[in-house]
Amino acid sequence: MSEQEVNKEHQETENPDKKPAKQESSDQATQAVSEKDLQEHIRQLEQAVKESEDQLLRKAAEFENFRKRLSREKEESIKYANAALLVDVLPIIDDFERAIQSAAESKDFDAFHTGVSMIEKQMVSMLERSWGLKRFSATGEPFDPEKHEAIAVEETDKHDSEIVLEDYQKGYLLHDRVLRPAKVKVARPVAPGEAGDDDEHNKES
Repeated sequence: MSEQEVNKEHQETENPDKKPAKQESSDQATQAVSEKDLQEHIRQLEQAVKESEDQLLRKAAEFENFRKRLSREKEESIKYANAALLVDVLPIIDDFERAIQSAAESKDFDAFHTGVSMIEKQMVSMLERSWGLKRFSATGEPFDPEKHEAIAVEETDKHDSEIVLEDYQKGYLLHDRVLRPAKVKVARPVAPGEAGDDDEHNKES
């Protein structure tokens, strides 16, 4: 064995943990590559985060624009909800104007009364046919607090239940729902004996 080989063996024996120069260089290169890959990975993650943030901001802006547009459309819908109804009412207003003008020229009350009555029937018919608004009469019907508003009561022994005696103001249904109850006079039944006692009391008074 040469002296050089002996010295090399001696060095390795004295420093068993010391790596050869070539291995150290290889480890350093591997570490440099790993750091480079890590930095590239970090850069890619940062780019992905930035893109996600931009996308989130765009979605938020789109949603806000959608919300504002929906709010405007709702306001427009409420504002012009009765447009179709008013279009149907306009011809009836025209008829009223013609009737008034005709009455002013002819001074014929009977003709004016007939014309106004016809216009009223035309309007009621249109509202029922196109809009489901129906006028109802309550006279002679059993009193129903959901359809009738009693503003007068008459005690009588001619009926054995509460009956509507008179309409003061007609009621209206919108489809199957009461839009306005009728204002009515209601018969309140009393026992015949009670009615007789009241008559005797009134005579004594």
